[in-house]
Amino acid sequence: MARELNRLNTKGVDAAKPGKHADGGGLWLVKHENGKAQWFLRVTVHGRRREMGLGTYPTVSLKDARTEAAKWRTVAARGLDPINERERERAASEKQLHLFEDVANDAFESRKAELKGDGKAGRWFSPLKVHVLPRMGKKPIGEIDQRLIRDTLAPIWHTKPEAARKALNRTAICMRHAAALGYDVDLQACDKAKALLGQRRHTPQNIPAMPWAEVPAFYASLSDGTIAHLALRLLILTGVRSAPLRFMCLDQIEGDVWTIPGEVMKGRKGKTPDFRVPLTPEALAVIEQAKPFARGGYLFPSVRVGVISDATMSRLMERRKMTARPHGFRSSLRDWIAETTETPYDVAETTLGHVVGGKVERAYRRTDFLEQRRKLLLRWANHVTGKGGKLLRLVENE
Repeated sequence: MARELNRLNTKGVDAAKPGKHADGGGLWLVKHENGKAQWFLRVTVHGRRREMGLGTYPTVSLKDARTEAAKWRTVAARGLDPINERERERAASEKQLHLFEDVANDAFESRKAELKGDGKAGRWFSPLKVHVLPRMGKKPIGEIDQRLIRDTLAPIWHTKPEAARKALNRTAICMRHAAALGYDVDLQACDKAKALLGQRRHTPQNIPAMPWAEVPAFYASLSDGTIAHLALRLLILTGVRSAPLRFMCLDQIEGDVWTIPGEVMKGRKGKTPDFRVPLTPEALAVIEQAKPFARGGYLFPSVRVGVISDATMSRLMERRKMTARPHGFRSSLRDWIAETTETPYDVAETTLGHVVGGKVERAYRRTDFLEQRRKLLLRWANHVTGKGGKLLRLVENE
């Protein structure tokens, strides 16, 4: 066998004429008329001849070709097809080349349809972008393990628990997405990382809210007619969340009803019905004051482009050294309803845009309590504007 191997040498390969030249042990060099040359190995597996290319010369040197030939002869001697084994190795290697950030982006794209506004607000992806990708983004997905995830989230695990929870949740989704793509990943890595991180010490804090009795004075102070003041006034009067109000469009208003698209409402996706908000005379007056500022169809546009940011109203309250925040006015309204009215639970919760009851119950209950909510918000507007009033009693069949 020793005499059959290594028949060629580098000078001989360079000077070889067109044709096939054997190096021994099934290794051949094929020289073409144009001077190009290729290596191939010929082996027999279970009585079947197999030929596999080993690359071009001189990219693959004589020495390298012999090393590769010896490797695949050993594979064939074990009764395995060297071509199939090489493909298997390549596939396994390619799986390791897929980076975590590529999988994360692909997972995000595949889920856009189920996210509010197709995920344009970035809330689904931002925990990954801010807390995970800077450290794990360039890592091959096959190398992601519980220790790497733990080290990535440890800096925020106790200080920013909600952000850490979302980041871990999105990471787990990405790992499952990678597994669905056929990549070799540890699906338990996130659970093991959570065990390594331990129990969080942080106690969640509710968004500070202004006592409902103090709302009239604050509402009266919003008197300079700026976009921020008008937006805050309408936010207080309607009890909606910040996002629907900031993206409020003039074409969403018909008469004294503002219809918020279902996909804009928190927790309302897909074919969920739109949400109607009854507008009191005070709310309509605020809208009329804001109309001169409207741009691009939006009632509360930003100075540059788009709409006012979520922080615009918050900063106004911060500058006044207030602990309460705009979102807290929803709590102010809810407390006022509970303490000063006899409003049925379903009406009260619907006023805040909450989904009440299970699927079956909602399927049979078709009303959105618009007229009951109109009376309730009218009484709230009277309170907010300092007009007061008697105890309000609402019944569901009004």
